[in-house]
Amino acid sequence: MDQYQQKIHTELVVWQKQMLHRPTFFNWLSKEVQTKVNTWIPEKVHSAITSTMKQMIRGVLFGAAYTTSKPVAGQSLQAREEAALQRIEFYRNTAAVEGGITGAGGILLGLADFPILIGLKLKLLFDIASIYGFNVDDYKERVYLLHIFELAFSSHIHRKRIYLKMVDWDRKRRLLPEDIHQFDWRNFQQEYRDNIDLAKMAQMIPVIGAPVGVVVNYRLIEKLGVTAMNAFRMRLLPK
Repeated sequence: MDQYQQKIHTELVVWQKQMLHRPTFFNWLSKEVQTKVNTWIPEKVHSAITSTMKQMIRGVLFGAAYTTSKPVAGQSLQAREEAALQRIEFYRNTAAVEGGITGAGGILLGLADFPILIGLKLKLLFDIASIYGFNVDDYKERVYLLHIFELAFSSHIHRKRIYLKMVDWDRKRRLLPEDIHQFDWRNFQQEYRDNIDLAKMAQMIPVIGAPVGVVVNYRLIEKLGVTAMNAFRMRLLPK
């Protein structure tokens, strides 16, 4: 490894330990409460939300492929990471502005923030994948992007399961089914909702909604960007 690779390898090891870290009592209690609340929601509502989110994300997944650059070739890992940081900054600032505008608009605009923010997050993942040299035209690379999304916005228990799925991905991807419908959409949407519900509800409160929207969206994009960079480091750094 060169000096830069040694530096980010240290960062990657710290991040990997965080992915496998046991949940604290507070993390466990929060998840238990959220799971209990979910049992009070009728199954028809769960099914409707799952279907809506599935179609929304599938639309972005297959639409973004046509607006994403081809995989970048012939660059050093350091150059790729500098480019990735620039894209994260762009999307982070864009999401912050969008969160401020929708937060200032109360409940109706707050609801509009949900699909817009998902679109920004997924487009960021497509851009970062291309920067690191991966071909997002490949369906199985898009599944990896969905796992990155899950990794960033899931409970500690679910996050560990997803992380272990991603380890040695270039071997495991060959075992994936060819049909994206077999992806676990129910857990995907439920973990995502549980992870961001409190912050996004605060965004709909009059007066404080705008500043909350700015901060929350900024941090959510930053978290996703850091997760994506480490997920691709895991595949590119020498073992």
